[in-house]
Amino acid sequence: MTQQDREQQFAALHKKGAPLVLYNIWDAGSAHAVAAAGAKAIATGSWSVAAAQGYDDGQALPLEALLRVAGEIVRAVDLPVSIDFEGGYAVSRENLRENIRALVGTGAVGLNFEDQVVGGEGLHNIDLQTRRVEAIRNAAEAEGVALFVNARTDLFLQNPSEAHADHINAAIRRGRAYAEAGASGFFVPGLTDPTLIARICKSVDLPVNVMKSPAAPETSELAACGVARISHGPFPYRAAMAQLEASVREALQ
Repeated sequence: MTQQDREQQFAALHKKGAPLVLYNIWDAGSAHAVAAAGAKAIATGSWSVAAAQGYDDGQALPLEALLRVAGEIVRAVDLPVSIDFEGGYAVSRENLRENIRALVGTGAVGLNFEDQVVGGEGLHNIDLQTRRVEAIRNAAEAEGVALFVNARTDLFLQNPSEAHADHINAAIRRGRAYAEAGASGFFVPGLTDPTLIARICKSVDLPVNVMKSPAAPETSELAACGVARISHGPFPYRAAMAQLEASVREALQ
C-alpha cells in the first residue's frame, strides 16, 4: 500500500455514527499486535510512547526519539499510522512547519495536535492556534501529503466534568475555527457526557473524536451521538503494564 493509499484510507475510515476505533499503541511491537488483531488503522498516544521510552508526557520525550519510534511503527505495519504530536514540539509557525516536514518523512499520514500550552498553563489563544493549524496544513501540502490533522482541544481535560457544560460553546468555537483553518478532525478528550458530545457532533463540521476512558459511554452510545472516531488513549498501555507486573509477581512467587 502506498502512502497516498494510506492517506485516503485513513480519512475514509472517519464516519459519523460508525466510528473508527483506535486502540492506541506505543511502539512497533504493540502496533504489530494491534494490526494482527484486525485494526483498520494505528495510532499512538503521547503518554504511552513517552512512558515506554522512560519519559514523562508533555514533550519530555525528545523529538528525535519520537520521530524514530514513528518511523519504526510505520515500517512494522501496512496500515495508516497517526502520531500523537502533542503541541508540535514548537510554538512558532516556522519551527512547527519544520517539525511537520520531519513527521511526514516518517510515513505517518495523521497526527493529533493539541491547543494546550505544553509546559505552561491554559490554552493557546484561539487565533494563534488557528494559525498554527494552518501552518501544519500548509507544511503537509508543500510535501505533497494529505495529512489528517486531528485538532484537539484540552478544554475538557483542564476543567472538572461538572463544569464541562459551561465550556461547550467555547469548544464549539474552537472546533469551527480549526475546521476553517484546515483541520481534518476535532478531538475532545475528557468529555464524557453523551448530551454534550452529541451537541459537539451536531455543531462542528468535522469528524469528532472522543477518548474512551473508563468514564466514557459505551461505543454504541458514542456512535449514536454521531462520533466518528474513538481513541483509547493511555489506557491500553496501562492495562498491558499492569498485566505484565502481575505476571512477573506470579512468576517470582
